[in-house]
Amino acid sequence: MSEEGLSPKEATRKSMDQIQSALVGIGLVISAVFMPMAFFGGSTGVIYQQFAITIISAMSFSVLVALFFTPALCATILKPVERGEAHSKLRFFRWFNTRFDRGAQRYRSCVNFVLARRGRFILAYLLICVLAAWVYHVLPSAFLPEEDQSVMVVQVQLPGNSTAAQTEEVVAKLRHYFEDNEPDTVRSVHAVIGFNFAGRGQSSANVFVSLKSFEERPEASQSIFAVAERANAYFSTLREGRVFAIVPPSIIELGTASGFDIYLKDNAGLGREVLDQAMGQFLGMAAQEPSLTMVRPNGPPYEAQYEVIIDDERARALQVSLDDINNALSAAWGSTYVNDFIDRGRSKKVYVQGVWSSRMSPEDLDKWYVRNADGGMVPFSAFASGEWTYGSPKLQRFGGLPAIQILGAAAPGYTSGDAMAAVERIAQTLPSGISMEYSGLSYEERASGSQAGMLYVLSVLIVFLCLAALYESWSVPFAVILVVPLGILGALVATWLRGLNNDVYFQVGMLTTMGLAAKNAILIIEFARSQYEQEGKPLLQATADAARLRLRPIIMTSLAFVFGVLPLAVASGASSGSQHAIGTGVVGGTIAATLLAIFFVPLFYVVVVRLVARLKGGDAREAAEHA
Repeated sequence: MSEEGLSPKEATRKSMDQIQSALVGIGLVISAVFMPMAFFGGSTGVIYQQFAITIISAMSFSVLVALFFTPALCATILKPVERGEAHSKLRFFRWFNTRFDRGAQRYRSCVNFVLARRGRFILAYLLICVLAAWVYHVLPSAFLPEEDQSVMVVQVQLPGNSTAAQTEEVVAKLRHYFEDNEPDTVRSVHAVIGFNFAGRGQSSANVFVSLKSFEERPEASQSIFAVAERANAYFSTLREGRVFAIVPPSIIELGTASGFDIYLKDNAGLGREVLDQAMGQFLGMAAQEPSLTMVRPNGPPYEAQYEVIIDDERARALQVSLDDINNALSAAWGSTYVNDFIDRGRSKKVYVQGVWSSRMSPEDLDKWYVRNADGGMVPFSAFASGEWTYGSPKLQRFGGLPAIQILGAAAPGYTSGDAMAAVERIAQTLPSGISMEYSGLSYEERASGSQAGMLYVLSVLIVFLCLAALYESWSVPFAVILVVPLGILGALVATWLRGLNNDVYFQVGMLTTMGLAAKNAILIIEFARSQYEQEGKPLLQATADAARLRLRPIIMTSLAFVFGVLPLAVASGASSGSQHAIGTGVVGGTIAATLLAIFFVPLFYVVVVRLVARLKGGDAREAAEHA
């Protein structure tokens, strides 16, 4: 309206003719970037699908609004403006528009400078790609960011055959520690004796520590991770047993503790002794690794056991069946369900068990009898003997093979990816026939790492095909795809400088950055293509003009997106870890994609168009201009 003197309705129609193709292209690109995420499986796929469905739906509605409702609002609400009249009568906006127009003219001169020195800037672009690859390689990897969920679990494991009273004494020490040393941070301490994540027994306990709300502990020293680190320093001084403070993982359903989770498996049937020796070797080497901490077997400690040996031949001679022997042992020394009964309108189960005084010592085995086939009572001493052994009260298997579960965490200053790399190095030194398998969070982290590369490739490929189908051209998609590494570099550098990791949420932010970088390229290339192919302008002039005319919407949309995700990058409190991972990458990637793309996109378009013209045998107009 200001430049050509058109009415609001005519200006709306003309502007939509110019921008509607770019709107559809941007919508397709951002939707196509996230579309492969919706089809990934596993726990990683569940996380991806939430973002994919949300962003694709929002983008689809956004494009529909921009194509139908926004033009209607412009034609209805905007007031006519005389040709040459300022956009706004407010002094600040007139000053801003004047400054911005001058800056746009200087920007056009910079674009001409870049286009005149294409070889140098192509070399600079290649160096940027190399830098991005290097930062991606050195960026620490993880599966999920650590989250402060205001809850911590302290696992207590005393030596085998410890009494419940001894366990209660250790739990009391832990309770007094938190009450005396963390009064401003800890809200409550609740203990459960007889159970922990390693197993059950009177020597086991779990202590659940609840922290105060985030508003009451704003300092970094009051975070769950700082509290756990100080607590573990104190727990290491306890000599009564193994005590660890465990921070739950970001997604509770994927494990009981953050860190790594592996199994040592006996693949060759070497026996329990060899497997135990391999575990000892592993723990010894893990203690020497600076990147590992709290490495321990996840199971109850070995304890003295009494093994009952049944003489099958003597039992058959006495006409006693093995089933009856097993049932008698199970009922007498353990317990057996026999029936239900109704008590005050409620159904309750009935279990039978031997009297405690008859199942306290090995000699008590002789007090028990089994009925034989003739109805006679045969004492256990007639066909059974026993001996003391030493071993684990818990039988562990993984994949149907004897195994030992080992848990651990990354030491302060290291990531779970560093810890898993150290674990793999140690596993290579284990005896032949003993292998290592990941489980829980560690398995998911390895799976997500192997999927990331394929996810990026699929996203770029689908974007390329969508653009090729939309513009019926191979040159436009190439010019758009070339801008993606610029945004990726910004996301990687921002994440690296902030000390964050390459995790699942960062990958979501990376894909968002790829879509936003392509958006900037489409805004410039679409208009340059229109002026070059339809209006007949020279290639360099059409490209420089398009860059100048599209500078305002590029900066406007980029600033809107940066300020939109900035609260994620500076979030605190619950789920701040995942918000930082997404927000930091998107903010850094958007800034880099904007500052670099406005200079490199015109260069990419010119280089690709001329390269395609040469491959096709040359274009007369292009050849004349180039000459």
